[in-house]
Parts: sequence; structure tokens; C-alpha cells
Amino acid sequence: MPNMQDEARADVIYKVVMNDEEQYSIWPADRPAPLGWQDAGMVGPKAACLEHVDKVWTDMRPLSLRRALEAASRGDQ
Repeated sequence: MPNMQDEARADVIYKVVMNDEEQYSIWPADRPAPLGWQDAGMVGPKAACLEHVDKVWTDMRPLSLRRALEAASRGDQ
């Protein structure tokens, strides 16, 4: 997990990461993505990464919930 010293520095470069449920976060770019997360293709200053997350993460529901609701609306069992 990023430490408070990293968060206080304006020069830290971040990357956007995404998990299997298509949930997004940011992570210091010089560190490997945490277990269960993979790089989502955006690297830059914190503000730019957060702006990117705002643009691409339009449905906050986890992927498994979205799929279950779609299946239920089709009447799948």
C-alpha cells in the first residue's frame, strides 16, 4: 500500500490498475500492481490518473453483479 510520504509528494507518478471485477484504483507506477490487480494502461500524475478513472469507471457495480443482474433479466438460471 502506498505510504503517506509518497502521497504527499507531487512528483509521484501513478498508474491506473483494475481488478477482475472491473473496479479501478491508482497505484505508484514504480511498484508492481497489488495481487489481484493488473495495469489498466494509464500512467501519469495523480490528478490525470484519477480523471481517467472517472471517465472509464462509469458503473461502480462489480462485474459479477452486473452479469448476475443481466442473467436474471433474461430469465437465465
